[in-house]
Amino acid sequence: MQQPATTALVLIEFQHDFTSEGGVFYNAVKGVMEQNNMLENTIETVKEARKAGVKIVYVPISFTPDYHELTQKPYGILKGVVDNGAFKKNTWGSEIIESLTPEPQDIIIEGKRGLCGFASTNLNFVLRSMGIQTIALAGYLTNCCVESTMRTAYEQGYNVITLTDCCATLSQEEHDNAINKDFPMFSQPMSHVDFIEKLQTNEAIELVGKGYE
Repeated sequence: MQQPATTALVLIEFQHDFTSEGGVFYNAVKGVMEQNNMLENTIETVKEARKAGVKIVYVPISFTPDYHELTQKPYGILKGVVDNGAFKKNTWGSEIIESLTPEPQDIIIEGKRGLCGFASTNLNFVLRSMGIQTIALAGYLTNCCVESTMRTAYEQGYNVITLTDCCATLSQEEHDNAINKDFPMFSQPMSHVDFIEKLQTNEAIELVGKGYE
């Protein structure tokens, strides 16, 4: 059974470079954000999760101005970050959006420099220390950092929930493909409404993955 005290809501990269007009990647994700009402859904989920006693955990990404944490010849998604000057430390773009400002009891994980929220951080140590068994994931990008974190969490033995309408990526097609094809293999995908309802009723979540068919 899902118990709020052993559940964490993990918020991945709710930073201005994604969430806000003027952010480096805002125009790239704006369509999916608006179509799925993603930000508003997340704000509501955080509010209700806090009320239920769920631990709120933020996992932002940031880099030094010269990106020396990365290889000198980045490629793929991280090349896009470097080429566009995104998520630089101590800039507006790397700040967590005001509507999701962390509260004193929340946890902010530092050190994310790549795709998986566990890879270069102490996220696993923090979650284990708090006795967390179930994690619910939300954030950017659906098929990149959210999916990478989801896969690792699954392999680490957590009960993994992915909030399908609290994620966004570069196109609705990519978003839907990840949710329909990949997420069920490594998590229990559900809407934020279903997640909130289960928190409020303390209803057991059937963690049944897609598996092989």
